[in-house]
Amino acid sequence: MQIGLPKEIKDQEFRVGLTPASVKALCSQGHQVFVEKGAGLGAGFTDADYETMGASLVADGATAWSKALVVKVKEPQPSEYQYFRKDLLLFTYLHLAAERALTEALVNSHITAIAYETVMTADGRLPLLTPMSIIAGRLSVQFGARYLEKQQGGRGVLLGGVPGVPPGRVTILGGGIVGTEAARIAVGMGAQVQILDINVDRLSYLETLFGSRVELLYSTAAQIERVVPQADLLIGAVLVPGRKAPTLVNKDLVAQMHPGSVIIDVAVDQGGCIETLRPTSHTSPTYIETGVVHFGVPNMPGAAPWTATQALNNSTLPYVMKLANHGLAVLRGDPALAQGLNVVDGEIVHPAVQDVFPELGTAGVANLGS
Repeated sequence: MQIGLPKEIKDQEFRVGLTPASVKALCSQGHQVFVEKGAGLGAGFTDADYETMGASLVADGATAWSKALVVKVKEPQPSEYQYFRKDLLLFTYLHLAAERALTEALVNSHITAIAYETVMTADGRLPLLTPMSIIAGRLSVQFGARYLEKQQGGRGVLLGGVPGVPPGRVTILGGGIVGTEAARIAVGMGAQVQILDINVDRLSYLETLFGSRVELLYSTAAQIERVVPQADLLIGAVLVPGRKAPTLVNKDLVAQMHPGSVIIDVAVDQGGCIETLRPTSHTSPTYIETGVVHFGVPNMPGAAPWTATQALNNSTLPYVMKLANHGLAVLRGDPALAQGLNVVDGEIVHPAVQDVFPELGTAGVANLGS
């Protein structure tokens, strides 16, 4: 199969869909990989690195997009919608619940689109979302500590405190992968840490990880109203696979936070769980509303592209190889990958995305041809 690897064009997105090592693995199976010049530079991979591994370099994104299978990292940007076509298989993060225009473009073009974030194993794991969730969770505290600095518009709180002065308070909404990794870094920095979650079993598991170093709270509206105003750093880490994140913190509650406190919502690419938070970019990452610093960068792991690209490829390559070797027919024998199918032949086939856009075309996976 011919595989295209275009350069990411989202603001300051330096990750790349395939590493040179992944290209070598694909070429060794007889596939052809066409890499847009400069696609890997931001992640530390030169054009020569790709050529050495068997890739063919192409001058522009249009050529890379013209291949049968296109592998990316982030959702296509509006300028890329022109490349959508019926015979194209796209494999990337999509996060369609918060992207109506993209969803409509995919449906109208009759493209086949498989989303990393909805590939799900029988036991409920999200193997292609997990590596980026780990990185985003860890980065959320790094960014939070930075924007708490007075020069960045923050309150001037040192998360770890010093002898005689209490540490900063980090409140995390959600105890999944993102929340757990955020807590890991916050605890390491010496902060006071709270995690709120509605899953008692998950809270029990987190107790085995953190013991008394983290305050573990069952999440209710009353509990959220109690703890949010006290937070120096509030991290949204809520995930409902394929669906828009629920709004847990409204504007009135945000207004009760200390001026200069910081909010980071990792769920922003799924619509966010904090009412006042909107998507931003690495170029302009923050804004202030009701006196609180808001950070809403949806491609947070793009700040660590060398690490993130390799972590992502460790998980995606087996699935890319299956698609390259067998095409869509592989979905019938791989239920986890089939869960990743979001749009095909002008129809939305993922139930969660169907629920968000019921007025757009919908169908079941059973309607797919072999």
